[in-house]
Amino acid sequence: MTRVFVYEYLSGGGLVDGDPAASTTLMPLGQAMRDAMARDLLRARLGPVTVATCAAAGPVPAGTQAVCAAPGEAPEVFVARQAARHDLVWAVAPESDGLLAAMQAAVGRSRWLGCDAAAIALASSKGATLARLRAHGIATPHDLADEASRWVVKPDDGAGAVATQVWTSRGAAAADARRRENVGAAAWLEPWVDGEPMSLSLLARAGHAELLSVNRQRIVVADDGLVRYDGVDLDCVSPNDPRRATLATLAGRVAAAIPGLSGFAGVDFVWHPARGPVAIEVNPRTTCAFVGLSERLGRCLAAEIVAARRETLHA
Repeated sequence: MTRVFVYEYLSGGGLVDGDPAASTTLMPLGQAMRDAMARDLLRARLGPVTVATCAAAGPVPAGTQAVCAAPGEAPEVFVARQAARHDLVWAVAPESDGLLAAMQAAVGRSRWLGCDAAAIALASSKGATLARLRAHGIATPHDLADEASRWVVKPDDGAGAVATQVWTSRGAAAADARRRENVGAAAWLEPWVDGEPMSLSLLARAGHAELLSVNRQRIVVADDGLVRYDGVDLDCVSPNDPRRATLATLAGRVAAAIPGLSGFAGVDFVWHPARGPVAIEVNPRTTCAFVGLSERLGRCLAAEIVAARRETLHA
């Protein structure tokens, strides 16, 4: 019997940067990820299997077992407790404040379905990630600094569009970054890249990646410059689209630059009208683009993610 624990931070009772309003807005996305992961595991033909997941956000999918944290139990303590009772743990958490890294450390390499500690540590910093990608010849926002008309400030370890602000001058953006740093927040400033916001969904292992889908991100910039993430449209670039080959190459280069990526991972980028793909960040975890992707592709991605883990462990 293979026992798998699925944990998604928001539906498990967590908060985004301690912000209840942001957490409420993002909760449906988190719950949808949790349910998609659990259902995919039940279809994965892993032999006899049980799937447990956290019921803090309401009913869990049919066929799964519901578990809950103890009152006041920290997320990483809860996940560690469940890891001791299960053979595999598939967890999603923000990189913010080291949450995803703490989950991976609490679970340990042998049970963890996902990227390794080094990949998570690197991708938990916007600045460090982009420096690594630039060193491997991948275009990033600072390659467009001379032509930028807007600048964006965000948490260096942030996830999604939380606390992300666009400014019309570099001076105003720098002042915003200083204000954040003065209160102990790690801020990251970069040129705003004009173009189509998109993402790659990857199945990664051992420095290589298969491009599963190219997705369109619904990003809204309000009149006051605040950025909002409204979800993702799956698989919006067909195999016949000439951009597809370029993006498959990008996927492979990102995986080579960050060889600890394993299982499902995401790359956010903007397709610039003149420069093509400009990398924005790497998500070393399952993302919202997982929801519905197995059905879209006619594959059981959970089974392939488990296989990728086994391959990595025995490499």
